[in-house]
Amino acid sequence: MRVTNKMLSSSFLADMRGNLANMQKLQQQLTSGKEIRRPSDDPFKVARAMQLTTDINTNKQYNENITNTINWLDTTDTALGQAGNVLQRVRELLVSAGNAGYSVNERKAVKDEINQKVGELAQVLNTNFDGKYVFGGSRGTTKPVDVENRDALGNIKNAELFFYKNGGGKLATGDNELDMLSSKLQVEISQGVTMDYNVTSTDILKFTNEKGEQIDIADLFKRITNHLDGKNDSGTALDPTSVSKLTGDDLLQITDSITNLLRIRSEVGAKENRMDSAKDKNEEENFNMTELLSKTEDIDITQKTMEFATMQTVYTASLQTSARVIQPSLLDYLR
Repeated sequence: MRVTNKMLSSSFLADMRGNLANMQKLQQQLTSGKEIRRPSDDPFKVARAMQLTTDINTNKQYNENITNTINWLDTTDTALGQAGNVLQRVRELLVSAGNAGYSVNERKAVKDEINQKVGELAQVLNTNFDGKYVFGGSRGTTKPVDVENRDALGNIKNAELFFYKNGGGKLATGDNELDMLSSKLQVEISQGVTMDYNVTSTDILKFTNEKGEQIDIADLFKRITNHLDGKNDSGTALDPTSVSKLTGDDLLQITDSITNLLRIRSEVGAKENRMDSAKDKNEEENFNMTELLSKTEDIDITQKTMEFATMQTVYTASLQTSARVIQPSLLDYLR
């Protein structure tokens, strides 16, 4: 077989192009820091890297959900503490109002303070966080409760706490908005793991005590103010036993209300602990997946630098070798 100069030249150019391509690939890997530049380089690694990237971004969103929920629960816990202080003060007032030596004016002063405490409780239950009412259920942009303590003539009367209807007025039993007000909010904290995190105003104002009795705090406040006026539960007639009721059923139900509030607050604390644990778990998973992603797509700088230096040596050597082997030039053919 006759080896011509053209064959030598073609072979040389093919090898040189191969060496340049290898140098280019190594140079691109060094400048990008990534092993893979396009899916065709390694389809399996590309698919794995894309899946890991998706999982990492999803986990970051879970952590944002958890952080927002922890802040929500912190606000809820603070509000529950304030509500507990209100109920505790009402309890203290009931104990003092049960004193047989109290005059009508002194009980009226107690009633006035309790009316203010009803308004304070409504203010607490209308606590707002990040544009949403904390105790508003799924109806988060409308305040859950309101208080009314004046009649049509503007005269002060017994403070009445009620569930607020969107647009004004009171929510009636069976109203769809009442279901929204009582609904729980859900948050996803990990793949396939969701939990409710909010406390509703109905959880606080309407509950069942340990004896199985239904207690409505709004109705309880009405009875207390009526008893302080010396009237019966409905306030329609005088009742000589009204004072004894203040330190009897009224005091017991306020105590039950405080107990219910403490139970709810302990649940909020337990949810905060769970959120903290979920946050730590997700952060650890993110760290592990980021490390695995780095091993999948990042280069070993030292190794690639040595490979690039080797390819430069090979390329230079090929130039020098070809210059010696392929001696003839166009001038040789013109002679």
